[in-house]
Formats: sequence, C-alpha cells, structure tokens
Amino acid sequence: MDEFILPLVMKRATIQRRGYPVLRNVDLQIKKGELVYLVGKTGSGKTSLLQTVYGEVPLMEGQAVVVGFELQALKRKQIPQLRKRLGIIFQDFRLLLDRTVWDNLDFVLKATGWKDKTKRKYRIEQLLHVTGMLDNAYKPAHALSGGEQQRVAIARALLNEPALILADEPTGNLDPDTRFEIMELFKEINRWGNTIIMATHDYSTILKYPGRTFMCEDGKVFEVEID
Repeated sequence: MDEFILPLVMKRATIQRRGYPVLRNVDLQIKKGELVYLVGKTGSGKTSLLQTVYGEVPLMEGQAVVVGFELQALKRKQIPQLRKRLGIIFQDFRLLLDRTVWDNLDFVLKATGWKDKTKRKYRIEQLLHVTGMLDNAYKPAHALSGGEQQRVAIARALLNEPALILADEPTGNLDPDTRFEIMELFKEINRWGNTIIMATHDYSTILKYPGRTFMCEDGKVFEVEID
C-alpha cells in the first residue's frame, strides 16, 4: 500500500486503553493532504486511537497500516522508525523547559540522525521562521507563553518532514485568540500538503476550519457532519 496516498488505514481494528477495548471495528482511510478531526467526550477513545497510531499502545485486534508500517506486526525496535515518519503534537507541549527553543529542536534532530551541523541550523531556522518563533530562538522554553510553546512544539513535529501529523487537543490549554492563531498555523501547514489528524473538543474550531470529522462514541468511530 502506498503510504503517500494513504498515510493511515485501519480495518476492523480494536483499540485498547489499559488493556481493555475502548474502540472496536474501527475502519478508517485517511488520504494524503487531508485535515481530519477526531471528536467525542473525554474517555471516548480519541487519545487511545492516536496512541495506537504512534505505537505507544499496541493494536489489540484487526489491521492498521501507518505510513507504511503494519501495526499488527510492529516490533518494539521499529517504533522509533515509525515515529520519525510522524509529527506528534500534545496538549501540554512536552518541551524541555530548561533548554532554549533552539536546543529543543536541535536535540530532536541529533536524536534522529542529523549529523551535519549546517543542515541542522538551516532546518531549525526554516521552521522557526515558518512558525513565527525565529526571534525567540534563544529564549528558554519555560519563559514562553502557552501559544509560543505550542508553536515550538509544531516546529518540532515538522523537523523530519513527517508523512502524517498527529495532534492531541493542541489548542486545549490556550485562550480563544491564541487558539485561532494556532489553528491558522495548522491550516497553513495543511495547505502545504501535510496530512493532519487532530483530536479536539472544540467544535467552533471545526466550523471555522472544516475537515473530515469522525466521532468516537459508545466504542465506535463513525464519520459525522458538523454544522
């Protein structure tokens, strides 16, 4: 299956949380360049589904192919290779708060095999410019606002040109104005051709920035229209 056409395919997949099924018979096909939302109540399985996609939680049953990796046959040693093809963004940012913005990004590049310092410098500058954070490159992460920290987290997710971006409630800790600024950035990233799957509680976001939407409810995942 061509990962560039279908970055994510699930067939009759069972998703677990703490060893118990939370979603059953999940059938999903996400095409390259789509912006896709996962919605549902807290505990409905949105985060568990994303955790399965990036290899944090093993697939319980069924089949899933993520950017060319078959999750049902995924070995532990393959998880770093899978995650190198993914961009993962969290609600709580997960930056190294005792390091500068630059060092946060450089740390990831070094860890994923970028040995050439000049190439690392170019890539970091490129993404800090894109996310509007170049002037803050040498600020410690703990000195940034929530919106600024999320911009750095987005830059970090883009470092290795991911085939699929996963965002788990990326605007959940932000005020309304900052939330829409971050969504404008996501929309721009999507316009470049990046595939994004975003879990969110914020229906106003979906109305303003439409995309395919799937509801997690009563152990099922199904497509819905938001209006």
